[in-house]
Amino acid sequence: MIERDALNRVLNELLQPERFKDYGPNGLQVEGKSEIRKIVSGVTASLALIEVAIAEGADAILVHHGLFWRGQDGRITGWMRQRLATLLAHDINLFAYHLPLDAHPELGNNVQLGHQLGLEVQGRFGEQQLACWGVPKDGDGFTNAHTLADHVQGVLNHPVVLVGPHTKPLRRIGWCTGGAQSYFEEAIAAGVDAFITGEISEPQAHYARECGVAFLACGHHATERYGAQAVAAHVAVQQGLEHVFIDIDNPA
Repeated sequence: MIERDALNRVLNELLQPERFKDYGPNGLQVEGKSEIRKIVSGVTASLALIEVAIAEGADAILVHHGLFWRGQDGRITGWMRQRLATLLAHDINLFAYHLPLDAHPELGNNVQLGHQLGLEVQGRFGEQQLACWGVPKDGDGFTNAHTLADHVQGVLNHPVVLVGPHTKPLRRIGWCTGGAQSYFEEAIAAGVDAFITGEISEPQAHYARECGVAFLACGHHATERYGAQAVAAHVAVQQGLEHVFIDIDNPA
């Protein structure tokens, strides 16, 4: 068991949210019971995740995508009312970390995705140095972008959109989870042969073809399933808590 405020301190010390300019508040977003014995982790604080956490007997939920974002409508109506009412009725704490959870050098989304894909981090780039570049851990590059796309699709169990050159060998690979398509130009400048992220927008298809760098859009949710569970598992072992990761399917 750990006190709520003590868990908040542990998470803040681990993830250091003060280092980041973020799009919403990091840390404890909804206050629940004061004593925590079981944590559920997930990607997004959706109603579906909250309901499964209740069924699991959770005292706290740790997510990457919380409830509150800069510039959103502040009224508590509709889906926001449903989520908040459910959390409050069951006295569940909600902790959310956005960019700090992407960036952690051992447990973050980007490093954890690299582990899943067999990529060794050798450098960083992009806004606040969130994105990674590296090479395959086995020492060999991928034969071409098709073999990389097949590998990623197999690991993530999610369709991959591939744009750009399909035949050249891939030695240096860049990646950044979620909606990091805007980092593609910086990835190209970093000298990567391919860039992996969650989403693609219209401009990236042209950049990929014109600059000769493969672009792989592999799913926002699919690429961000690993950080929250890694952090929650680490803290649960450290503090003697129960932990369950819940993956609420999302095709995006």
